[in-house]
Amino acid sequence: MAGGDRGSSDAAEAELRQGFETLAVAQPDPSAAVYEVRLNRPAQRNALSPTAFLEIPRAMALLDRLPSARAVVLSAAGPHFCAGIELGALGNPLDTSSKVADPAAAAEGLRRAILDLQAAPTAIERCRKPVIAAVHGACVGGGVEIVAACDIRYCSKDATFVLKEVDMAIVADLGALQRLPRIIGYGNTAELSLTGRTITAMEAKEMGLVSRVFNSKQELDAGVAKIAKEIAEKSALAVMGTKTVLLRSRDVTVEQGLEHVATWNAAMLRSNDLKEAVTCFVDKRKPVFSKL
Repeated sequence: MAGGDRGSSDAAEAELRQGFETLAVAQPDPSAAVYEVRLNRPAQRNALSPTAFLEIPRAMALLDRLPSARAVVLSAAGPHFCAGIELGALGNPLDTSSKVADPAAAAEGLRRAILDLQAAPTAIERCRKPVIAAVHGACVGGGVEIVAACDIRYCSKDATFVLKEVDMAIVADLGALQRLPRIIGYGNTAELSLTGRTITAMEAKEMGLVSRVFNSKQELDAGVAKIAKEIAEKSALAVMGTKTVLLRSRDVTVEQGLEHVATWNAAMLRSNDLKEAVTCFVDKRKPVFSKL
């Protein structure tokens, strides 16, 4: 690893050790290149506070830079995954006592505040490492929008999902309406977002919101840890490249997506990881991939 890369890695590790107010970030198994980012406000049902919206992007950026992190699990402490956005996170948009006299200026301030909140799920999506959601209990509003930004989603049998914004007379604005149609289809997204109804874990599985339902939180934690470790043992170049191409191809035409993956592999197919994978397949041994 180059000196600059080592310095960046050391700085990321040092900042992670400083800790967070609303998150718990740890490497549960030192032998696995997997980090867990846990929403850690169980007394508030992990409602997303203004501080959480600042800390999620910071944690994701640090893990993106950390070579020892090859996969990330997003989970939550306590009986529920997330109660949504904490009341007051955007202030009171109905408050007319603001010192800003111009309504347009006040609206622009609110718009900028919403864009700042959107940065949290976007940071999950942009993290080069795959982010796996492990959902249990209630996942409400902003929690669903956070989950929608993850690469893979699993849940326990007790999990429920609901987009409640329509019942609060607002439009979901953190990315669910943009990301969910690509995950569960337009019709399912329209039903969930327009009715505000709660769906069960099995309904989420049938829609494709989650890939698998585990019988309990304990089984969920163990199962997701195993899957994350298996992903982390693969070539980091291949895993990060796959995530990059998937996201790029989601938002462009098939032709543009094919052009992008051709360009990516033109640069990456001569990697040492590919040589190692081929050699190990022939030798029937476990590969040891390069660290980034």
